[in-house]
Amino acid sequence: MRFRLLRRRLTISAPQMAIKSTLPWPLRWAIIAIVLGFCAAIGLWAFEFGRDIAGLDRASKEELPRLRSEVARLTLEREKVQSVANTAGSLLAAGQATQDRLIAQNRQLEADNHSLRDDLGFFQKLLPVSGVGGIAIRGLQAEVLTGAQLRWQVLVFQAVKNPTEFTGRLELTVSGTQNGKPWSMSLPESEQTLQFTQYRRLEGVLGLPADTVPKMVSVRIMDGSVVRATQTVKLESM
Repeated sequence: MRFRLLRRRLTISAPQMAIKSTLPWPLRWAIIAIVLGFCAAIGLWAFEFGRDIAGLDRASKEELPRLRSEVARLTLEREKVQSVANTAGSLLAAGQATQDRLIAQNRQLEADNHSLRDDLGFFQKLLPVSGVGGIAIRGLQAEVLTGAQLRWQVLVFQAVKNPTEFTGRLELTVSGTQNGKPWSMSLPESEQTLQFTQYRRLEGVLGLPADTVPKMVSVRIMDGSVVRATQTVKLESM
């Protein structure tokens, strides 16, 4: 009997048995989580310990302030360079504007000069030449100012093509009366020297003596002892 019972238990026909765990599943997961966390903590500790042994963390901590200082220095230099670049750009723009303005003014002056030369040539053709060797006097004007002064103005030119420089003297004479008697005066010798090539405009102010009444102004262009041109204008009575 015992043998049969033993054979039934050891063979396939033996009855099945189920083994149940005494721990619930939530408790199992909690234990597994604790074990994994412990393993992770040990791994992290081992990593930090290895880094401390190798000196990597200490070197990084020492390098970080230096890198921050270097970044601050480079930032300051960049701002200085940017400021210099902005200033240079402003100066360059101002210089370019000034250069453009000067170029425009130079072109305008050249145009005005060309126009004046054309006008002078035109008037030279219209006006007859009364002087010798092409020397002419035009536009003699004179007026008496308050304070016993005489202001005069005259234009002299050479009405020839491709003239050479003329060197001579300008003689201006004011005539009239002084205390009822004939009177005259001339420019000082220091003011008589005359040099020009194409044309020259001359003007000045003469101080008149007291009790004089100027009536006429005469101008002569002298080349040594030769009179090259002359012109006279009467003054209006005051």
